[in-house]
Amino acid sequence: MAFTSFLGRVLFASIFILSAYQEFNEFGVDGGPAAKALKPKFGVFTSHVQSHAGIQIKHLVSAAIFLKGIGGILFIFGSSLGAYLLIIHQLIAIPILYDFYNYDNEEKEFNQLFLKFTQNMALYGALLFFVGMKNSFPRRLHKKKVPKTKTAFIEWLLKKWSSCCKSTLPVFIMDGRAGDFPSPAVLW
Repeated sequence: MAFTSFLGRVLFASIFILSAYQEFNEFGVDGGPAAKALKPKFGVFTSHVQSHAGIQIKHLVSAAIFLKGIGGILFIFGSSLGAYLLIIHQLIAIPILYDFYNYDNEEKEFNQLFLKFTQNMALYGALLFFVGMKNSFPRRLHKKKVPKTKTAFIEWLLKKWSSCCKSTLPVFIMDGRAGDFPSPAVLW
């Protein structure tokens, strides 16, 4: 079960890791093709953010690469932090990149964007499922040794006493009347 879970996480995270790797290789000076694809979608937002915060699109692309790359690697090892990073990426990227709602349903772009939107929503749902399942199982508890009962200790003590003293035990111990023991001075 552990291996299949690990293999599933590797296959799932490979979508994000390979995408981040491709964007990283194509990044260049201006952010690469990812930044060029984002410019028309960010029209008003980009001009507002650039003028007030000084953030450029290439910074947004590098943040997306970071979220996908680091989140995917951490997710492979079963980390909830990795899943949360991927969830943040999906929350930001899905409505911006796959804006099918800006197109008429007769256009070719509508169908393509809607298909990618639904696929990424399925990935988002799988991430939420992972986090939910991870938090629903209790942490593994180490098995504690069961302490020996007092009767087991008394039996052990009687065996040791009988083996070292080579004498018969007093009748009041042998007949099993618990609580009828005399004081320790009487035993010795």
